Amino acid sequence: MSLKVLSEKYIRIALAGNPNVGKSVVFNNLTGARQHVGNWPGKTVDKKEGVYKKGNITAYIIDLPGTYSLTAFSEEEIVARDYIIYEKPDVIVNIIDALNIERNLYLTFQLLEMGANVVIALNKMDLAEKSGIKIDTRSLERELGVPVVPTVAPRKEGMEELVHKVVESSSKKTSAKLRYSPEIEKYIERLEGIIRSSADINKVFNPRWIAIKLLEGDNDVLDKIKGMNGGKEIVSEVSKIKEDMKSELGDPEVAIADARYSLISSILKKVVRGKGKIPASDLLDKALLDKYLGIPIFLTVLWAILQFAFIGSAPFCDFLGDLFAFIGNFLTGITGIPFVDYLLFGDYGIIQGLGAILSFVPLIMALYFALSLLEDSGYMARAAFIMDRAMRKVGLSGRTIIPMIMGIGCNVPAVYATRIIPDKNDRMVAILTNPLIMCGARLVFFSAIADAFFGAYAGDVVLSLYLLGIIMVFVVAIILRKTLFKGKASPFVIEFPVYQKPSLKVATVRMWDRGSLFFKKAGTVILIGLLVIGVLTVTDARTLSFTDNPENALISAIGKAFLPIFAPLGWDWRLIVAAIFGFIAKEIVLGASAMLYGVGEEEIASKMASMYSPIGMYGYMVFIQLYIPCIVTIGAIKQETGSWKWTIFAVAYGIILAYIMNFLVLVVGHALLR
Repeated sequence: MSLKVLSEKYIRIALAGNPNVGKSVVFNNLTGARQHVGNWPGKTVDKKEGVYKKGNITAYIIDLPGTYSLTAFSEEEIVARDYIIYEKPDVIVNIIDALNIERNLYLTFQLLEMGANVVIALNKMDLAEKSGIKIDTRSLERELGVPVVPTVAPRKEGMEELVHKVVESSSKKTSAKLRYSPEIEKYIERLEGIIRSSADINKVFNPRWIAIKLLEGDNDVLDKIKGMNGGKEIVSEVSKIKEDMKSELGDPEVAIADARYSLISSILKKVVRGKGKIPASDLLDKALLDKYLGIPIFLTVLWAILQFAFIGSAPFCDFLGDLFAFIGNFLTGITGIPFVDYLLFGDYGIIQGLGAILSFVPLIMALYFALSLLEDSGYMARAAFIMDRAMRKVGLSGRTIIPMIMGIGCNVPAVYATRIIPDKNDRMVAILTNPLIMCGARLVFFSAIADAFFGAYAGDVVLSLYLLGIIMVFVVAIILRKTLFKGKASPFVIEFPVYQKPSLKVATVRMWDRGSLFFKKAGTVILIGLLVIGVLTVTDARTLSFTDNPENALISAIGKAFLPIFAPLGWDWRLIVAAIFGFIAKEIVLGASAMLYGVGEEEIASKMASMYSPIGMYGYMVFIQLYIPCIVTIGAIKQETGSWKWTIFAVAYGIILAYIMNFLVLVVGHALLR
């Protein structure tokens, strides 16, 4: 049968594989620019879709979330297997890392157990050969009963053959039959026979796969069949069969996992030659993952990233700030209408506010570029592993450290980054605590104030605020884990990618993808907020007419209304309003303070130093560090939790925690000075 005849059929392809196997590269090779990213319905997991076209071949391709198995331990696993079950793609391309073939075949076996039509892309063959590993792909093909195509995705090697096998398999479905040891098979077949008595279940699910999942104690599968015809009878039989199996073989889940690995091992003995050289990455890991050196090295790397981001972006930030200041001054008075001129082009009008926002973008971009280089090098996965022990003590997975690092740039993409955390409780705690990490926007205010109040110790003060945020993450996480999200942190299994030279192109693309989120999510909201702030500042509270005196403006009335609440903290109405402005965007706090105190942004720190004590202002900075996240972060929390209840909770506990910590700073600080 010719390829042309086969290609007349529209093909649906799903890409499946472990994390870090090169799945995204294969997806990009096949789809090119014809792709888009969204969310799975009702889930916070990324959904990548694309189209492959060549000649008469048209294929709809979906990149399933990277998973190590198809057991319902995470949303990624549920999404992947539900798509296979209910959407029934024509072909599943299972991408396998040739360097980690034993670990990767575990997922392959689960795909075959489902009765899926699988084509294997044996990727990173070049790296395997360099390591001295030789894989007989034809023998592997015979052992598994499915096509196996060797590939090197970054060089697009094997892509044409892969497409050919996929097109061929779409019309000639494979029927691989995996069989485990007789001791295991007798229980699988016993339960499978019972399941086959239900026609409704057989229409939707593969009976053998259902039998295996029920023996493994998969509650998601159990829930799926309970309401189906014959489901209750099957469920009642499962417990009996599991008891029999347990008495003979021990825990059924462990016994089945051992059976899979035993079969994988026997197959690999036939198809793999050479143990491979000890890779340089293993030697590096001895130092980088050392029990005592690992965390200090990680903190040093993080410090270097921050230095690069802040120092490298400084000229660009200053240029953009000066540019918008020039534009504002140049356009001042252009309309001849005081209200409009002051609102749009005044020292702290919309143009200056826009400049403050855009001057912050180079810092975000530089930080994401550096983090992308680190991620591409293979070190980021190890950073998560290094921190896992410390994070687990407070009920969090090591994966949480990655969103925490991203939070240093901006809390918004950091909240979205919690999608990499598989366990729902882990992810919820990470989302609710991430806003406590100091973002770059807060740094704008802290840098100026710390310099004015603490001089040579300004750097130490800012560092203390960073550390305070991290400590509060741990404290709040412990409380949440012991109350609202009880349970142990989910198992943290990670496949270390091989160290490699980072790609500047890949880092640039990731930088733009993550940085552009700031434009999409923050730009519109913050600009609207600046407009509201501007109107309140130029409107007289009594006459509702134009005023250039903030003391008489509506914004003053708002601040004074909250004065009884914040008087115990030693604030005046101006500090209250500046904090309210920070609800829109934290970087506005400094500019808002300057406007309300009637001085330029550069002089505001000195002005405040003449009015407040160092202890009082440090307490205020603690409040700004911990209180309500900006409005865009709140939107991200709502989107990721899918609940207004948890969004409101994040806002409320942040304000309460900030107030308490500010008050403690005042009490302890004054007590120490007595």
